[in-house]
Amino acid sequence: MPRASSSTRPPSAAGCGPSSSPAWRPWRPGWARSSSPGPAATPPSCRTGSEGRTLSRRDPLPDLSPKAVEARDAAFVLGTYARTPFHPRGGRGARLVDADGKVYWDLLAGIAVNALGCRHPRLVKALREEAVHPLHVSNLFHHPWQGLLAEKLVSASGMARAFFCNSGTEANEAAIKLCRLRTPGRHGLVALHGSFHGRTAGAVSITGNPPYYEPFQPLLPGVTFVPPDDAAALEAAVTEETSAVFLEPIQGEGGIVPLAREFVARAREACDRVGASLVLDEIQCGLGRTGALFPFRELGVRPDVVTLAKPLGGGLPLGAVLVSAEVASLVKPGMHGTTFGGNPVACRLGFELLSEIEERGLLARVASLGEWFGRRLAALKRRCPAVVAVRGTGLIWGIELDREAGPVARALLGKGFVVGTARKAVLRLLPPYVVPKAALAAFTVALEEVLREGAPAPAEAGKKEEP
Repeated sequence: MPRASSSTRPPSAAGCGPSSSPAWRPWRPGWARSSSPGPAATPPSCRTGSEGRTLSRRDPLPDLSPKAVEARDAAFVLGTYARTPFHPRGGRGARLVDADGKVYWDLLAGIAVNALGCRHPRLVKALREEAVHPLHVSNLFHHPWQGLLAEKLVSASGMARAFFCNSGTEANEAAIKLCRLRTPGRHGLVALHGSFHGRTAGAVSITGNPPYYEPFQPLLPGVTFVPPDDAAALEAAVTEETSAVFLEPIQGEGGIVPLAREFVARAREACDRVGASLVLDEIQCGLGRTGALFPFRELGVRPDVVTLAKPLGGGLPLGAVLVSAEVASLVKPGMHGTTFGGNPVACRLGFELLSEIEERGLLARVASLGEWFGRRLAALKRRCPAVVAVRGTGLIWGIELDREAGPVARALLGKGFVVGTARKAVLRLLPPYVVPKAALAAFTVALEEVLREGAPAPAEAGKKEEP
């Protein structure tokens, strides 16, 4: 991997890498970790077997070097991802540290997951506290954190009830079922070209990007796709056979494409005309990323269902479906469920995430930082012909280029910036809410350097990296 250049490489973070703390060591899967430099402490005993033999961890640690990790993944992990050879092993806040101790600015946050960055003290404390309680509680029983998290989500959104699952795609699968429950005998679904709602059979059926769904046809019948912001096409597609309309307020995989307020309002009216449900997928853009906890409230619409995930679990798998009172009244025990959804540890982290956002004023910070960053990106576009368009708000941005984005993202990684891509030619930025302004300023300098230094132009661009 290329080493970050001295001109744009981020400074070392206190406590996040070997350059700043002699006590820093990469995580290793031993029984315990010492608070001081040197080998991890081994407990004198872990348990005693039936023959009185003490069982402890004394076997050699597996090889965790980047080369060994990549070889093991290639040999045993199903090849569903085109992975970049980058190995984050530590960090703090908006900084990541790789296996070689190099420090990077994280402007992707695990694809909008790590909203509070790496090793946030509040989340670390909560994890330690929950580790002494059951890590899993069946949904046949109660634990305190589902209700506490649901209360926060319901109170802030104005919806009536919350259902917890494990991911965004599961949230959208549940939404499809709930919408059909509300409209018996009607199965039509309307979604947008360029949309992304997940990869399971139902969710990929309403994902408007052919490479995601074509290999797996036939999928759900009765799905109609219309162009974003084409209100006339949407109104024509919504009929008496329509069960629901699915919209992302800001398309993520589609290239960071915000929907117009008027278009979303017209979608609500079209649904009301035939009694269909309006589902707003805020999995990537929700929970503070735009500077609002729920973007739909800024749009002034009333959805029947809202789906959430990504940052909700504070880094652990957690999705949610928020429903109106009408939809909630139709659900009876046994109609839907999940083994792991609403896990106590994930719900505890979700509760702490929302509490931190509220108590630290992070929504206002994201909104203000987004306004400043938008102006800076607009200035970059004026200076740099390679930047075709800039779209976004808060801390969700797409920078459309005149070339494929994958090689540019790799060049930025070499300069110490972790970014993503969307579609073919869009750099996708989803930094943690705690990212410093200096990191975003340094990024714009680095991007301009990469584009002017000749990162592959349109005719030279290589194969696009898959998200």
